Amino acid sequence: MTALLEVNNIAKRFGGLLAVNDVSFSIDEGEILAMIGPNGAGKTTAFNCVTGLYAISSGDIRFRGRSLVRLKPHRIAALGITRTFQNIRLFSYMTAVDNVMVGEHCRMQAHVWDAVLRTPKARREERDVATRAVRILARMGLEQYADTYAHNLPYGLQRRLEIARALASGPALLLLDEPAAGLNPNEKAELMGVISRLRDDGLTIFLIEHDMRLVMGVSDRIVVLDQGSKIAEGTPAEVRNDARVIAAYLGTAVTEERSA
Repeated sequence: MTALLEVNNIAKRFGGLLAVNDVSFSIDEGEILAMIGPNGAGKTTAFNCVTGLYAISSGDIRFRGRSLVRLKPHRIAALGITRTFQNIRLFSYMTAVDNVMVGEHCRMQAHVWDAVLRTPKARREERDVATRAVRILARMGLEQYADTYAHNLPYGLQRRLEIARALASGPALLLLDEPAAGLNPNEKAELMGVISRLRDDGLTIFLIEHDMRLVMGVSDRIVVLDQGSKIAEGTPAEVRNDARVIAAYLGTAVTEERSA
């Protein structure tokens, strides 16, 4: 496989706090990489560094061979990296299809004056964007909710809608920050299917997640952080049997799951 994303010895400091310490890993095209670790391990900080929300203190991050250091988040998104967040950030009083259309903004070519004057170019692009948005909703099993306001959707469907909006920009790499947070067991099972189908469609996925059943079920490889440092990396089987990971994070839960 070819590395799509390369994270090389990155560090992130907040004053005297070293939140991420000399972390390196890569993500190959077409794989699902999970990052796990206890609360405060530096997982979301690493995500924020990849997507440009935080400037790294040292190291390098390369996407398709190009350094992302000092690029703004919108430039990184335009290159093909999009993300979701731990807390749902939908436009509550917009419909599902409108939320997805917002996600296509970075792909639109019409200028402001085209939109103001309602030129043929603007109208044609709006139709095309709406058509693509409906297709993305269908891909996520949400087509019947296209005209439903986001705040009226059940929580599990709001999670899926947020992923749909992230897909609207046509990413090559999708980052999911705790996508199963707040979901019930049935919704988590459906989410596993969604993530697997997206990978089967050619999307590369990088996720943070605390639900070990989901992580072990969908991931090709796992990176484990503890106190800002990487302590393990490998396949799900390798990670779940790593003594350092068990001591730092998995604890007795993995033992109980083995014996079940």
